[in-house]
Amino acid sequence: MLTLYHAPKSRSSSILVLLDELGILDKIEIRRVTIPRQDGSGGRDPANPHPEGKVPYLVNGADHVRERGAIMLYLTDMFPEAGLGPLPGDPGRGQYLSWLSWYQGVLEPVAILNFFKIEHPALEATFRDYDTVIQRLDEVLGKQSWLLGNRLSAADLLIASPFLFFGEGMPRTAAIDEWARRIQSRPSMARAAGIDG
Repeated sequence: MLTLYHAPKSRSSSILVLLDELGILDKIEIRRVTIPRQDGSGGRDPANPHPEGKVPYLVNGADHVRERGAIMLYLTDMFPEAGLGPLPGDPGRGQYLSWLSWYQGVLEPVAILNFFKIEHPALEATFRDYDTVIQRLDEVLGKQSWLLGNRLSAADLLIASPFLFFGEGMPRTAAIDEWARRIQSRPSMARAAGIDG
């Protein structure tokens, strides 16, 4: 059985949303663990096998997957019937992989740097600046409902997560805001919030 190591109201909450969207919540054992929180609460949980004590962490027998983009790819490939991730050979697979990687390689670092007001030309050359990141998302979402066009994918759930979690702390355009609201209004979001308590 698949096991997800999860801490409520953390990065792993977006995996709960994906599990619900995939229709596989009943096929996953969810083990709650503690993690160190930014406010100083919590701590590393000895019951969490993640090598850095983080979440989410997915275990499938002898296989272990960490990092949200990798977990989302793993699950959408494993449960393709939900149509939340194009499979190898499908049109849009390259875009899907690119968005999953873009989140962790560009959006999250830039958002953190922007939040803490850290600026340096080398950082901007490497990751881009916040306005460029927002412009990239707006270019896509100003023309279509979802990152892959006319269908929701796990990439939408991943990339929208900081806009949902930080709210107005993540400035955005009208198109990005409408997209984030569409995701927030999905029943899976309410069900995941219920699991989180």
